[in-house]
Amino acid sequence: MKILLAGGGTAGHINPALAIAGTIKEKHPDAAFLFIGNKDGMEQRLVPQAGYDIKSITISGFQRSLKPQSVAANLRTLRRTVTSSVGAKKIIREFAPDLCIGTGGYVSGPVVREAARMGIPCIIHEQNAYPGVTNKMLAHRVQKVMLAVEAAKPYFKDAPVVVTGNPVRGAILTADKQASREKLGLDQRPLILSFGGSLGAQKINEALVGLIARSGKDGRYQHIHAYGKYGGWFPDKIKEQGVALEKCKNLDIRPYIDNMPECMAAADLVICRAGAITLSEIQAMGKPAILIPSPNVAENHQYHNAMALVNAGAAEIIEEADLSGEAVIEKADAMLHSAETLAKFSENSKKMAITNANERIYAVVKQVLHLV
Repeated sequence: MKILLAGGGTAGHINPALAIAGTIKEKHPDAAFLFIGNKDGMEQRLVPQAGYDIKSITISGFQRSLKPQSVAANLRTLRRTVTSSVGAKKIIREFAPDLCIGTGGYVSGPVVREAARMGIPCIIHEQNAYPGVTNKMLAHRVQKVMLAVEAAKPYFKDAPVVVTGNPVRGAILTADKQASREKLGLDQRPLILSFGGSLGAQKINEALVGLIARSGKDGRYQHIHAYGKYGGWFPDKIKEQGVALEKCKNLDIRPYIDNMPECMAAADLVICRAGAITLSEIQAMGKPAILIPSPNVAENHQYHNAMALVNAGAAEIIEEADLSGEAVIEKADAMLHSAETLAKFSENSKKMAITNANERIYAVVKQVLHLV
């Protein structure tokens, strides 16, 4: 069995593809996998790190602006639309997959489109309640459209949809809190895990400076924070607050979290954006969270993702317009002050989890491939 996967740009598209590949590999150890990613996307690091082969095409999206730089960028995108399709077709022909799976992002467009044209069975997975443009365009070319939530159904009228939930990495489902804390060398103080996404979020980084610097001085909390690809300035900002990071054993400040299952399992509180996959993992682990939705996403879908948890008593929210260092400290202190409060958030979060999404997705794979 040969499985081709396409998805990239951010971890929100890459991790679902890796989770799906992992599930299929468990069932079919001899299966061959190939990922197609954007040439400069972070999938070029995450996919090989997970043990899979990857080949590249170059694709970008259109910009909704008439500024000269946007017009120039859109002309490049037009050229890439042609060249990426040619490149995708060549890779597909050489690999000859039995199934193509797209998980969103610009790169999945030409890959799934060309695979469908070549008569290869195709499946796509949409992680959000408000679907991305690429998946909406592909919906009527594929055998199945897998959705994370029922709320996405109206956007795929007459398409072959099935609700599976978001795939969650097996390591997330099996990670143990105490074992993870021991492996990370943590003590009994509360652990905060914070991150703004794979690329980093400047507003979140700026808001976390005060909380992290305070813990560096008074040792109140242990803290793991990922500042992202574009947050290289962050460690220096902490040092400007009079905190020597190299001397603070309770602070772990890094650009990216490669061992997320361990870090999230160990955490008592998570502070992050409200991307669909992140929330699925938070729910699977039953983690109390402070959610800071990105306002820079289509149809404000992160706000709606976050409010689903807030309304269920599973998380707190700080909208970016209200975000400040003081607001973060106030909510974090209030949540971590009460073990009873944390337990309630955790319980409500777990109730929302779809923990068998991987099995539901594998059932779709079997159906499309006509496996017994």
